[in-house]
Amino acid sequence: MHPLPFFTRSLGWSLTIASASMLLACSKAAPPEEPIRAVKIVTVGVQPVTASREYAAEVRARVDSRLGFRVGGKLTERAVEPGQSVKAGQVLARLDPQDLKLAADAAAAQIAAARTNRDLAAADFKRYQALKEQNFISGAELERRETSLKAAQAQLDVAQSQGAAQANQAGYANLVADRPGVVTAVLAEVGQVVAAGTPVVQLAQDGARDVVFAVPEDKVAAIKVGSQVAVRAWAGPEVENATVREVAASADPVTRTFAVKAALPAGSVWALGSTVSVVPAGLQQTGAPVIKLPTTALRREGQTTVVWVLDRATMTVKLQPVQVATADGNEVVIASGLTPGMLVVAAGVHVLTPGQKVTVYKPNAAPALTSQAQTAISGAAPAGAAPAPGVAPAAQ
Repeated sequence: MHPLPFFTRSLGWSLTIASASMLLACSKAAPPEEPIRAVKIVTVGVQPVTASREYAAEVRARVDSRLGFRVGGKLTERAVEPGQSVKAGQVLARLDPQDLKLAADAAAAQIAAARTNRDLAAADFKRYQALKEQNFISGAELERRETSLKAAQAQLDVAQSQGAAQANQAGYANLVADRPGVVTAVLAEVGQVVAAGTPVVQLAQDGARDVVFAVPEDKVAAIKVGSQVAVRAWAGPEVENATVREVAASADPVTRTFAVKAALPAGSVWALGSTVSVVPAGLQQTGAPVIKLPTTALRREGQTTVVWVLDRATMTVKLQPVQVATADGNEVVIASGLTPGMLVVAAGVHVLTPGQKVTVYKPNAAPALTSQAQTAISGAAPAGAAPAPGVAPAAQ
């Protein structure tokens, strides 16, 4: 038999096997099955809401004034520091008084000149009056002298008024506290030239205290003048009730919030500048039955808030749009989209897909200790006793 036919058949089988191998190598592998994930489930129910709005606030003086000089000049002395308590009449700062003293001296010289002119006019009028009695002059001439005397007297009155005003100006070189209080800020330093009215020292006057806080525009309507505010310190158990006395009529141009001032009771121990938390009574909501979910159950899909709802029959999840009303601690209040009895995924919402099969997560119970492990842990074996079979003796 000739070997060529056998060689031809062998080559054909080899090519067939190679082609089959190449086809198998080029074919795509089957996609892996999607894993079944374990999720935490909460049952939708109705609960009473206990939400309350808490804001940070600052204790401030009822009257907080920015004091400045009534005249301009160069600041030569600042006698107080921030945080310092001052008394009424105490000097806070001083200006260079030289120019003011020169102006006062000039005013005094004008008064002297005006007084001299008045005295001269008075003497002249007296002499002409005597001449009129002797009929040496006419009545018209005496009237002219009387008019000159009245004009001189008016000039003297003007000079005296100007001199008094200039004397006051010289006294304005000293900035004094009109009431007792605490210096909260210094707004100018020695050597600075300040204009009349420029704030130099900020003084919080002793007396009534307020707590000041800001609320957003959607909550300001619920706060009324005369309502109560619970005030609590950050680092202490002290709690006091304050009364709202002022609500801003317009929003802050930067923060777009409304400032609220609440009056603390007389004799309050809160220090100026203390940071406290306040809970307005008008923003507390208690007792209303609502549907609440943990915040971990929510997910954003575009502009919509959704949750995963579990179908108990098929053990699959689907998306359910919901509307959030407000927050209540670490939970959110659901306004619509859910009904009591639904099963909602509470954790792992970002790894799920619609229609995915899941299982309910159950925490593993701690394994019970064997009798030998309990004996080893308690160390109840008597000294010198042989260890139990299979238990190694403790290292010394």
